[in-house]
Amino acid sequence: MHIILHQPEIPGNTGNIGRTCVATGTALHLIEPLGFRIDEKEIKRAGMDYWKDLELHRYVNFEDFLEKNPGAKIWMATTKAKHTYTEVEFGPNDFIMFGKESAGIPEEILVDYEETAIRIPMLSAIRSLNLSNAAAIVLYEALRQNGFADMQKEGELHRLHWNGN
Repeated sequence: MHIILHQPEIPGNTGNIGRTCVATGTALHLIEPLGFRIDEKEIKRAGMDYWKDLELHRYVNFEDFLEKNPGAKIWMATTKAKHTYTEVEFGPNDFIMFGKESAGIPEEILVDYEETAIRIPMLSAIRSLNLSNAAAIVLYEALRQNGFADMQKEGELHRLHWNGN
């Protein structure tokens, strides 16, 4: 899977999303301009010590992304979509794009992606969810649909044993 952030503005959100990407084996694609420097302490604090393990790609604009990823299937996460993220079928190599915190994905981009625009349902009084939360919600649904391929699905207690075993 791949997450695309189009012009993210808040380093903590991008750091959190980067950490989620490392935990799930997902590549992170950043489309400039960014509202911060990649080496800022806030992004590294949110990404913890996992940032060094992140598969990270950067692009000067959306056209640069399209040129370097020909044929990419892109799901556009937006509050303007007609379909919810649970109504679609994600493939294992799909891209999920999120816009900047203050404005989302530009409509000039969205108009070409009507059929792959998806939304997270929420009450009408709320404009949007936090970017990091939205990315995690949609990414984990995509991963669930693909059987959480190559991911650990069980865990053990550190000091004790489950009572049923």
